[in-house]
Amino acid sequence: MSFKGQTAMITGAAGNLGHAVAAAFAAAGANLVLLDLNEDALKKTAAAGAGDVLRQRVDVSDAASIVTAVNAALSRFGRIDALCNLAGGFAMGDKAHELSAEAWNHMMELNAGTVLRMCNAVVPHMVKAGGGKIVNIGANSALSGKAEMGAYIASKSAVIRLTETMAAELRGHNINVNCVLPSIIDTPQNRAAMPKADPAKWVAPAALADVLLFLCSPAARAIHGAAIPVVGLS
Repeated sequence: MSFKGQTAMITGAAGNLGHAVAAAFAAAGANLVLLDLNEDALKKTAAAGAGDVLRQRVDVSDAASIVTAVNAALSRFGRIDALCNLAGGFAMGDKAHELSAEAWNHMMELNAGTVLRMCNAVVPHMVKAGGGKIVNIGANSALSGKAEMGAYIASKSAVIRLTETMAAELRGHNINVNCVLPSIIDTPQNRAAMPKADPAKWVAPAALADVLLFLCSPAARAIHGAAIPVVGLS
């Protein structure tokens, strides 16, 4: 699978999944636009084999910051062929009837709001260019309610519905919008939080990256609005 001559923009590129997705696109020869708030960690994101790499410190909660990064990417590469919205977060512990407005808004903004802001900035350029691919990160747990996870599940459910909505709106512009629904991702943080669990049953970041690459490839040209479970053996 080759992405030579194409440009992939990745949010949350300094995270565990971001590293894996960047490495996968780089190995396929893509130009990379790597976005993250953590500038020091972003410098460590590997990109061996990439055509060219642009690393940008971006606050995905701030529309102006995003627009600046998108403009820089367009200035360097001329177009954005794939947008992978990886930035997001997880929180649990509050019962739904005890959720504060702050906790609710934080999850909704972190997971669903970031998708909207990135698409606000990128989609008009994809439309002008004649097409593109967008992949969002939902969560397998968001397919049903879970105790003490109300805000998180609602925010990831919103990502699924936004994916479906944007797919319906943009398929006529040759833009594919899909999302993946991972279960537990094998990260150092999750291993530390669940020391008795078997991480071999979780989803390896590289395996999830393979699915994202497929969804951004011509092989997925007929897939619109899919929410694909990626659950490993869990």
